[in-house]
Amino acid sequence: MGSIPDTFHGNLLRHVLVPVANENDAEKTALSLEPYNPDKVTVLHVVEKGEGVPDKTPVEQSENIAAESYAAVRRVFPDANDHTAYARDVVAAIFEAADEVDASSIAYRSRGGNRIMQFLSGDRSLKLVTQASRPVIALPRTDGDASAE
Repeated sequence: MGSIPDTFHGNLLRHVLVPVANENDAEKTALSLEPYNPDKVTVLHVVEKGEGVPDKTPVEQSENIAAESYAAVRRVFPDANDHTAYARDVVAAIFEAADEVDASSIAYRSRGGNRIMQFLSGDRSLKLVTQASRPVIALPRTDGDASAE
């Protein structure tokens, strides 16, 4: 990898918001982000809430998943901040969190999945990159990412 220009680092990597789904995703995302050496990292876990329907997972279990995810990122970025959001619309929650923490960019690792899974999830990656008000960095996946997560 070539060197990253100072203007790129100063603007995009000043404060990176990193949304993660679980501990495994958090670890892989942090390792993918590590070579870019961001100045500041805030890791975000969105607890999906149902409106008028039961939550996908109990809140306590979701908060445990968040804590495990934050710990995984801190193994790579010890000074990372954490941010938990509770929302039905995960992408909107990511955008709101980015505003709240004044993130310079959002960095994520595509979780893949087949076309049906992408359709059923509303293709969050597409919404993330087309509706964001700040730069979105799609981190590279490694060969070990080929399996479904």
